Amino acid sequence: MTHAVYRRGGRLWAVFVAFVVTLGTLAIAALLVAQPARSQGETGARYTGVASCAGSTCHGRMEGDGTVVRQDELMKWQEPSTPGGAHSRAWAVLSNNRSRFIAKNLGIGDPATAPMCLGCHSTAGAVAARGAMRGTVPLEDGVGCESCHGPAGSWIASHYAGVGTNADPDAEMREKHLSNLRAGLWKLEDPVVRAGVCVDCHFGAAGEGQFVTHRIMAAGHPRIAFELDLFSSLQAHHQEDADYGWRKFGAGQARTDHVQMWAVGQAAAIERSLTLFQSRRGADGMFPEFYFLDCHSCHRRIYDQAQAVRTGVDNPGRSVGGGQGWPEGLPPYNDENLIMLAAAARLASPALADQLAARTAAFHKAMVTDRAAATAAAAQLAQTVAALKAAFASRRFSGADAFAMVDAIAAKTINDRFTDYSGSQQAVMGVDTLLGAMVSSGRVTVGAAAGIRADIDRAYAAVQDPNAYKPAEFQASLGRAVRAIGALR
Repeated sequence: MTHAVYRRGGRLWAVFVAFVVTLGTLAIAALLVAQPARSQGETGARYTGVASCAGSTCHGRMEGDGTVVRQDELMKWQEPSTPGGAHSRAWAVLSNNRSRFIAKNLGIGDPATAPMCLGCHSTAGAVAARGAMRGTVPLEDGVGCESCHGPAGSWIASHYAGVGTNADPDAEMREKHLSNLRAGLWKLEDPVVRAGVCVDCHFGAAGEGQFVTHRIMAAGHPRIAFELDLFSSLQAHHQEDADYGWRKFGAGQARTDHVQMWAVGQAAAIERSLTLFQSRRGADGMFPEFYFLDCHSCHRRIYDQAQAVRTGVDNPGRSVGGGQGWPEGLPPYNDENLIMLAAAARLASPALADQLAARTAAFHKAMVTDRAAATAAAAQLAQTVAALKAAFASRRFSGADAFAMVDAIAAKTINDRFTDYSGSQQAVMGVDTLLGAMVSSGRVTVGAAAGIRADIDRAYAAVQDPNAYKPAEFQASLGRAVRAIGALR
């Protein structure tokens, strides 16, 4: 899988841990705002646990030498030192010092048994929290196979049945996969389905104890960020070859559209954020839920001296109208995914891009009015985001589109909005994932991409420490990386 090989060859493993701190380092957030658009609902579903996938004739081999699939997927899932093994370590990390420190600050007892943590650190905790648990799944499985692929009780028998009885093995593999989907296997090759599965634990959810609030972050938990295609590549335990193309898409040459996956992921993240904001999650007692707000609007140095020092940075994407910028002292909405969505929107639908800009401006203006106005504006904006997600999902993207997306991210109207490190993180992860898409589509060679790795790494370094983030320096670093990519066009 060239796309993942390119990504894994660089410094990104460490960045992945530092930025998003996946389930292998600590809790990320959890379950459902609503059931994602999976292949089939979970009513009556039965979970079987990782052991049911671990046979040497299935996914438990020590070498990836299977005829159709690698068959060493379990070993990759258990890899002890890389992001690829993060899900298997999810429950075990609840016993480390940092987890215990956080749990002590929150007063929740042992994090290894606390529902607040198990919702994302264990398949068993996750499915129990949404009342879908049938069968037995050990907590120590961590985030197992069925967290991503769905409860296997209804489809595992047909899944491990062999192929080769048909004169057309490719068609046979395709029909077998479709049969598994009908039986309840989750269709992860569909970017909307995959986003719905991943965003539940990697962004946030409505369930009690399944959302990383500002209080939890204050106790020591890392902040949450989400990048669907990048995270998918780091977690991939498979290869995209002709067999994969036939099974998943019905054509041997078909592959994942990484630009589409990235764009759908951005829309899914902001859609989830806006949905949660409108719910009871939008407030914490008499205060707003600060999770939704721009961290640096409050977390910056305070000066008390005769010569005033302004610490805020103007952001043209946030305005209350009438030529006024954002009011000093009021924290704006954390619009990191909105910025990326604005960069991608025009390529999918100019009309929706204009609507997104108008409704984003209305939402920011409503944020300084009152909560009722803000939630109403959020609902309007969420409708546009959902329409854009559907537009991305129905469109195939080319290698040339990846270059256009990178140009859009670096355009002045977007670049000037990188005033907070969270939005800037999304930008550099976006540029990185789009460069990977250029490699996978054959528009850029692995060697050429590796040649500009240093430029990408400098952009990552500019947002590695939120306390040292400097917008001008980041914008310059990102600009160098984009120019280097443009030279490959």
